[in-house]
Parts: sequence; C-alpha cells; structure tokens
Amino acid sequence: MSAAVTVQGVDKVFPGRCAATGTAALSEIDLTVDAGEFVSLIGPSGCGKSTLLRLIADLDQPTSGSVTVAGKTARQARIDQEYGIAFQQAGLLPWRTVAQNVELPLQLHRAATAARRARVAELLDLVGLSEFADRYPDQLSGGMQQRVAIARSLAERPGLLLMDEPFGALDEMTRERMQTELVRIAAETGAAVVFVTHSIPEAVFLSDRVVVMSPRPGRIRRIVPVRLGGEARRSDDLREDAAFFAAVSEVREALHGVPVAAEAVRGVDAR
Repeated sequence: MSAAVTVQGVDKVFPGRCAATGTAALSEIDLTVDAGEFVSLIGPSGCGKSTLLRLIADLDQPTSGSVTVAGKTARQARIDQEYGIAFQQAGLLPWRTVAQNVELPLQLHRAATAARRARVAELLDLVGLSEFADRYPDQLSGGMQQRVAIARSLAERPGLLLMDEPFGALDEMTRERMQTELVRIAAETGAAVVFVTHSIPEAVFLSDRVVVMSPRPGRIRRIVPVRLGGEARRSDDLREDAAFFAAVSEVREALHGVPVAAEAVRGVDAR
C-alpha cells in the first residue's frame, strides 16, 4: 500500500519584487505519513506549517522537491479527490442545510441521488448530527459547525484528511470534546490525518507522531513518536495521565530546545 503522503526534498520560496527579496518558507522537508496514521505539525507562527499542508493539498506548489499523495502527484490526487480538507473556519454555505452542506461534494461530482442521501445519512450519524440534518449553519454551535465541515470533508471516502487548526476558534471545553470526537472518527474511517496546530497538548492527544518545525524557513527539527495507545485509550482521562504529560514535555523540549519537566506542564495551556 502506498504511503498516504510522501514529501521529498521540498523547499518553498515565495517570490518578492526581485529574486533577492523572496521569502524562504520551507527548507529541505522530508516527511512520510503512513496510511491510517495521525501526524500533527507544530511550530512557531510563520514556520510554514500551513504552507506545507497547502503543498500536500496542491493549493500551492513547491519551489523544489516533490509531494505525492497515495502514490500520485499532489495535482492528480486533488483531481481524484484522494483527500478531504478542513480549515479553522467551517466554511459552510449559510443558505444550505446541514445535510445539503455535507452533500455538496457529492453533488459536484454527480453522484446518484440515492447514493448521496445514503452517504449523507451515514456521515451525519458518524459525527453525531443526524437530528440536525435540516438545520442551517447559523442554528448550530461552533463545535457543531466544525463537525459538519469534517463530515463534508469525508464525503467521498478519502484516505487522507488535511486539517489546518480546525479547532483553533473554539472554547477550551468544546475543543477537547472535538479532539475526542476526531480520534473516534479517524479510527472509524481509517483515514490518515495531517493536522496543523499551535497547541502542544492537542498535538499529543491526537497524534501517532508530532512533527516539530523550526522558525522560518521551516525545517523539521524533530519528529516525536507518541505512544499512548489507540482510540479506546485516548479518552478524557488520558489528559491526567503521567504518560501524557511526559509526551507533552518531550514535544515542548523539542519545540523550545530546552528541557522541561513533565510536572511543569500540568494544568498549563501549552499553546
């Protein structure tokens, strides 16, 4: 089976008014994300996390190097709908109901009506919103809107889900609930996930591996494996577990380059 994502030798330079004034966003990025793996990208603002996600999604192109998704070029993977994508803002169409928003990608690709309706019902059940199918976005909370956006991103059964700070605008309680939901959804769908975040606890709670990036130009400073178990293990109780705090401490140390005792991060927002 092909890796979900393979990034090899990628540099990204945004051009300036002349060649000498370009901005180097990414440098020498090598990264492989396996099928079904959850990988978070974390680093200081401006380090190129979102840029790397956009390169994987073929929303921008690398200056040098290559990106493949499911063994295809990023462009072909986009055309073939190999990935779903969710951003910080849910981006729902206000004049469409919840069901109609989820249905949109299937309509655009001319799926049969019966198949569309069956898939929408399946997805709304997956994200726990079946009873809200006929509601409009402005009748939903922020967390519910994000669940609709996640359902929409999964409409065509992609093997990869790309997420750019999808919970960044939510309050802390809702954010933690959404993290738990995402662990469940990823496990049930089997999709690989590449997740951009500024929150160390969020990255640790969600991920199989955390990719720690340096300040611009973004390089991979370190990849931290997170060994906390599968979906059944990653409940809210995990947030009080010594292994969780140790992993948070390890990522924090990689991010800041200085040792931090695990006890020092208890109860602290590590974003």
